[in-house]
Amino acid sequence: MSPSPSSPSPPSPSAVPRLVVAAPSSGSGKTTVATGLMAALAARGLSVSPHKVGPDYIDPGYHALATGRAGRNLDAYLCGPELVAPLFLHGARGCDIAVVEGVMGLYDGAAGEGELASTAHVAKLLRAPVVLVVDASSQSRSVAALVHGFASWDPEVRVAGVILNKVGSNRHEELLREALDSSGVPVFGVLRRVPQVDTPSRHLGLVPVAERRAQAVEAVDAMAAQVAAGCDLDALVALARGAGALADTAWEAPVHAVGERPVVAVAGGPAFTFSYAEHSELLTAAGAEVVTFDPLRDERLPEGTRGLVIGGGFPEVYAAELSANEPLRRAVAGLALSGAPVAAECAGLLYLCRELDGQPMCGVLDATARMSERLTLGYRNAVAVSDSVLAPAGTRMRGHEFHRTVVEPGAGAAAAWGVRAPHKRVEGFVQQGVHASYLHTHWAAEPGVARRFVERCRTS
Repeated sequence: MSPSPSSPSPPSPSAVPRLVVAAPSSGSGKTTVATGLMAALAARGLSVSPHKVGPDYIDPGYHALATGRAGRNLDAYLCGPELVAPLFLHGARGCDIAVVEGVMGLYDGAAGEGELASTAHVAKLLRAPVVLVVDASSQSRSVAALVHGFASWDPEVRVAGVILNKVGSNRHEELLREALDSSGVPVFGVLRRVPQVDTPSRHLGLVPVAERRAQAVEAVDAMAAQVAAGCDLDALVALARGAGALADTAWEAPVHAVGERPVVAVAGGPAFTFSYAEHSELLTAAGAEVVTFDPLRDERLPEGTRGLVIGGGFPEVYAAELSANEPLRRAVAGLALSGAPVAAECAGLLYLCRELDGQPMCGVLDATARMSERLTLGYRNAVAVSDSVLAPAGTRMRGHEFHRTVVEPGAGAAAAWGVRAPHKRVEGFVQQGVHASYLHTHWAAEPGVARRFVERCRTS
C-alpha cells in the first residue's frame, strides 16, 4: 500500500466520496470495522464525516472520537426518506470522505415496513457503495453463497466488496478468497480472529464514550490499527470516490432568530449522552443560546437559564450520584415550577420523577421509576395528545423507544403522546411547561418543535 491516499481538490458539496459499512447480521464486526476505518482514514490526514444508520446514540460517540467530528444519524423512519440525503450532506459538508455504519443486517428495517430505515434503504438513498463485513469464523466455501445472496437480493443495492472478519489462519484466508473469486465481489480486507477490542457492553449496548473516555481512546486506536493492517485503504478510498454526486441539497436548520436569545440549558455528561447534533443546531437557529451542563457535577443551572432540555442516557447507572446533587435537583424543580419550558426524553423523564430505584430525583412529576427485566424497543407512530411547549395537540411525529425501566404511572392527567403500536396507549406527561416522555424524536423531521420551544422560552 502507498503511505497515504492522495487528497484531491475538495469535492463539491453533493459529491462527497462515501461508502456504507454493512453486515449480514448484528455481531459481525461492523462497528469495529466502521470505527476503525474512520480513525485510520483520519490518521492519514483525511477529513472524515461519520454517520450511523438508525436511532443508535452510542456508536456515534465512538465515531466522533475516531474523526474529531460530530457523529450523525441517518434515520429514514424518524426523519423520512426525503431527509436522509440532505442530512447526510449537511453533516459531510467540507469533508474528504464519509463513512456510514449500518444497523443490524443489511436488509433489516423497521418491523412490518419492508425496507424502510434499513441499511440497504439508506445506501440506495445515498447512492453509496456497500462494503459487507462478514464473520467468517465458522465457514469457508459457504462464504461465497452468503455474499452472492446479499449482493443479488436487491439489484439497486451495490455490494461492492467484502471485509472478512475473524479469519483464523493463512489457510482459512486462502479458502475464503478462493471461494469468493467466482463471486465477482472483491475482498477489501481480512481481519484475523483476535481478542475483542475493549468495548464493554451493558443493558442497552456499548458503554458510551463519555463514561470511559481514556479507555475508549485506546479502543478506537486499536480498531484503527487492526483495520489499517488488514484492509486496503487505498482501494476503499477509491471506491468511495466513485460514488458520484447526489441531486439533493444540504439540510439547513431554519433560522428564526428574532428578539432576545434565551439561554437553553442542555443536560450532558456521563449520565445524559443521548442526543442528536441537529437538536442543538435547531435551537441555535431558532434564536437560543445553547449551554451544556452536567447534572452529575454542576450544582446550578447555567446562568440565565430560561429553558431546559434533558435527553436520553443512563441515569439508572448514576442514580445515587444524581440524587446526591440536591442543589441541582432543587434548581430543576424550581425552574419547572416557574412554568419555564422543559423537554425531557427517556432519561430526562426518569430524572424528573419523584424517585428512581428508590433514590430521590427532582420530584417534578408525581411518578416513580425503576429498572425492569424487560427491554422496550422499537419505532413508534405518535400523535401529541395535549398542547405542549413542543407541539400543539394533534401533531403527528415518529419516535423510538429504547429502555429497560418502568415509570408508574405511565402517563399524567395530560399525556404527552398517543401511541398505536405495539398496543394502543397514551404515555408521558404534560404539565405547565414540562413535556416528559419515553419517546426519542428527531426534531429535524419537524423543525417547528425547536422554534416553538424557544419562543416559549422568550415568553415564560
